[in-house]
Amino acid sequence: MDLGGTKVRAALADLTGHIVAEEVLATDPRGGAAVAEQIADLIRSLAAQAGIEWTDVRASAVGSPGAYNPQTGAIDLSPNIASFDSLDLRQELVDRLGHPVVLDNDVNMAAFGEQWLGSGRDHRDFVFVAVGTGIGMGIVVNGELCRGARGAAGEISYLPIGTDPFDPANQVRGALEEAVAGATVAQRYEEATGECVSVPVVFERAAAGDAHAVAAIDDEARLIALAVVAVGAVLDPEAVVLGGGIGSRAEMLDPVRSWLTRLGTYAPAVKTSLLGHRAALIGAVAAARDAATCDGAADAASYRNGPPIESIPGSMERDRT
Repeated sequence: MDLGGTKVRAALADLTGHIVAEEVLATDPRGGAAVAEQIADLIRSLAAQAGIEWTDVRASAVGSPGAYNPQTGAIDLSPNIASFDSLDLRQELVDRLGHPVVLDNDVNMAAFGEQWLGSGRDHRDFVFVAVGTGIGMGIVVNGELCRGARGAAGEISYLPIGTDPFDPANQVRGALEEAVAGATVAQRYEEATGECVSVPVVFERAAAGDAHAVAAIDDEARLIALAVVAVGAVLDPEAVVLGGGIGSRAEMLDPVRSWLTRLGTYAPAVKTSLLGHRAALIGAVAAARDAATCDGAADAASYRNGPPIESIPGSMERDRT
């Protein structure tokens, strides 16, 4: 399950990782327990669609916005889903589903997916930076996900870059997120032209040579490059994998690399995600598979490396393209 503030994407897979059913729904706007119920209903619905007996569903995994705190069970730093900071979501799901549930940050799940089948396959140390509606990062160190003391490692939206970090208005989502969140690309274009268009249209116009669209995208790349340098100074990863609705666009790669060159510091290799918008979902499949095959382990900290690449048939190989 890849849970977002507006959409929830779910897949049912067998123990080889082959997806047998998949569905996308709008996230219940009530948040909290209503979302927990929606997730449980959706998982049961997928099993019914696939003709799978419920007792044969061994484990579930959910990637959620925010920082999952294993000590409290709450999901902090998730302003787009109401009441998640006061709900033990994993326990709610265990109670409803009756089997082990892995819960982790959605970008961590995406990093796990990239490690399993994507652009992180060849790296023991890399970060996955998702740039879309917001910005977040999953960290893989020596082949394992790094979550931090409170599950908040990689919350780079709060880096003091791009906007005034002392302004309380920039402290809810974070200074960097205020500067790079998807809507700001369209806002930059509107400020330059007076025309309100969507982000995809900005990219279309940039491809057609519109100088204002090119400038709006280049400014986005500049801010991403600053974040990459900050992350590189602390973690020294082999590679940075860019994902999310904006980050995974091929047009972002060259301008980000160009700004990194201009910054004049050592920078890791920068790659585009191979899995695109499916990275978190595929990571969740891998995490659920691990939980289902290691004596019912249910804690997110129990999953490490995905199953062998060679074991993944059909649908997963198609996802890589």
